[in-house]
Amino acid sequence: MGRTRSHTRRTPRSHPRGVLVARAGGFGFVQTAEGEYFVPAACMNGAFDGDLVEVAPIERKGASKRGGHGAGGFGGGAAREGGKPAARVLRVVDRAHDTVVGRYEVAEPFGVVVPVDVRIPYDIFTMRSDYPGIEDGSLVRVRITQFPTRRTSATGVVEEVLGRADAPSMGVDVIVARHKLETTFSPGALEEARDAQVDAAGALAAGYRDLRERFVFTIDPADARDFDDALSLEPVGADGEADAGGEARAGGEADAGMEALAAGEAAGAGSRAGAARWRLGVHIADVSHYVPWNSSIDLDARRRATSVYLVDRVIPMLPPELSDDLCSLRPGEDRRAMTVDLYLDDEARLVSYDAYPSLIRSNVRLSYDEALALLERDAANTPLAAPADAEGSGSAANAEGVGSATSPASPDLVRRLRACARIAQMRASARERAGGIDFATTEAKVRLDEDGAPLAVELRVKNAATMLVEEAMILANETVAAHLAHRRWPCAFRVHEQPAPDALGGLVPVFQEFPWFDEGLAARLVTGDPHAIQAILAAASGRAEGELVSSLLLRSMKRALYRPENAGHYGLASAAYCHFTSPIRRYPDLVAHRMLRASLTRRPEKFDQEVSALPWICEHASDMERIADAAARESQELKMVEYLQQFVGTAFPGVVSGVASYGLYVRLECTAEGLLPVRALGEEYFAFDPVRYTLTGSDTGAVFRLGQRVAVVLKAAEPLTGKLDLALAKGRGRRA
Repeated sequence: MGRTRSHTRRTPRSHPRGVLVARAGGFGFVQTAEGEYFVPAACMNGAFDGDLVEVAPIERKGASKRGGHGAGGFGGGAAREGGKPAARVLRVVDRAHDTVVGRYEVAEPFGVVVPVDVRIPYDIFTMRSDYPGIEDGSLVRVRITQFPTRRTSATGVVEEVLGRADAPSMGVDVIVARHKLETTFSPGALEEARDAQVDAAGALAAGYRDLRERFVFTIDPADARDFDDALSLEPVGADGEADAGGEARAGGEADAGMEALAAGEAAGAGSRAGAARWRLGVHIADVSHYVPWNSSIDLDARRRATSVYLVDRVIPMLPPELSDDLCSLRPGEDRRAMTVDLYLDDEARLVSYDAYPSLIRSNVRLSYDEALALLERDAANTPLAAPADAEGSGSAANAEGVGSATSPASPDLVRRLRACARIAQMRASARERAGGIDFATTEAKVRLDEDGAPLAVELRVKNAATMLVEEAMILANETVAAHLAHRRWPCAFRVHEQPAPDALGGLVPVFQEFPWFDEGLAARLVTGDPHAIQAILAAASGRAEGELVSSLLLRSMKRALYRPENAGHYGLASAAYCHFTSPIRRYPDLVAHRMLRASLTRRPEKFDQEVSALPWICEHASDMERIADAAARESQELKMVEYLQQFVGTAFPGVVSGVASYGLYVRLECTAEGLLPVRALGEEYFAFDPVRYTLTGSDTGAVFRLGQRVAVVLKAAEPLTGKLDLALAKGRGRRA
């Protein structure tokens, strides 16, 4: 009887795949469906950080189960790193990089580009004869034509010379180059911008409403250069007419779309809204007038999709003639705007609205700090406005030059600010009742001197002034979105989906470490119940773990996207939402302006072209937003690390913000985050628990977990990579 050949495979059909996370020591980690693997430097096979790779597990003789913390630990033959099995990269499935930024070094007959990113340990060779004019030490962007292998080096062609590697601004220049951000406008766009004019008379003749007598003010950061949103507020009389400035009256389009929007308001749900009491005017720069579809400016703006706010500069979406001038709502200057008048009752519920193009003249420019100082003045000296108090206030306030940091503030302005703040509080409370989630985040901004050197790190938190503006803009965005959605009108809607149950479920083991978290809360959390998330944030607030809990919940949320179909906004508890209030810096806002204008008047000649392009516009704008956010964050981190260089050797309090097999991420009070490698925790072996996010020492039982407070010493700061290396302060933070 013949032997039957077995069809059972002795090896798997496919090898594990995952994204490579490279470390500065040349080694890396790959998270796959089969688990996480450690890839030693000798087994990277030309892979770069971020590449999708296919790996094969490896075993080595004399493998140590307890050795090898860090890249050097593998050199002794250990097959594991931090308890992770070792693997080698078989091949790169998809490359994350096609260009690299690095320092150009002359080594005849080559020009060798040494990557700035220390996670890319491969030099790229170019032919010196192709670029004889490039100076040694220049910073360049090189396109890779051949990636490195075990036998060959990487080769490439120089695409751009960025400047000297030792220039003060070069770190930010590297970020700009790495993200391929456009920094110049086309000649056609610049010419169109130079020819643009406000033409107040032409605006009025075209049907713009004249609101120049209405009291209008802007509130922006102190260092802002463009002011694209302004506010006004007047009491409304019994006849429905506003009592100060302008010709607008209550009772915009009270149709089914408006009724649907009112039904979604938490404060008004199930109850009858009262009579209009206030007219809150939201006035947004009329960018669509200056940027018609398919113009040169439009094509440039569409590619950029967003302005990018870096630590030392702004890369605008529109040419400066528009972003810094004609579309900036400067005090005392006539400007075209799109106005949405929001008529509110005494509980800040939306009664009706009116949207139209307008001509405005801002009376006051305030910084957030100035507005907050005015809000905190003695309330007894500045009672809330009554209808009679507001009459004629616009011209008087303008004559006083209100808004100067040194001049006395007009009582009319203070009354309006306080009324707006009260409305904002009621609107925020209504959103919270509806399920809106408010994450208490701290924004860090590095203040620079004239030469770009960091002077200090400033922490910014939400306050009454920022909330005043934010709530007004949210309501305007909701109103415009509901207006368009009810009419089945196209728009670039802002969509935020409910978080995935798996993402929320992964937080349960972490939160179970805290006494305030119970099974009932856990069950509601996994379903995505926004009120459960609110309860968790409230329970953790003020505790040591409060900031960590907020951060973990925020990370579990899906990212908001732009889409041509309305699907609501989970985080804001909005049935319909779009971005309307910043057309200077976001292309989807410009789309919303065009669509709103078309819905109010008539479809423009090329309307169908723009509608057909909406799916691509939404996808591209979402992608560019991620890139802009990453570049902005990296630029702040770079300067923050540069600032912290002077404190190397200093001890800092911190909170464990991340736990991995190779170490702890620790967040300092200035929001900077550094790595405390596992080898710095002690000589013992530390086991990583990926469910509870803990590292536990095998000998001492020392436990490190998320949210734990630790004292660390800053060992090194590398600005170009934005990396901080930390060590435990002696005698501190060893036990949970």
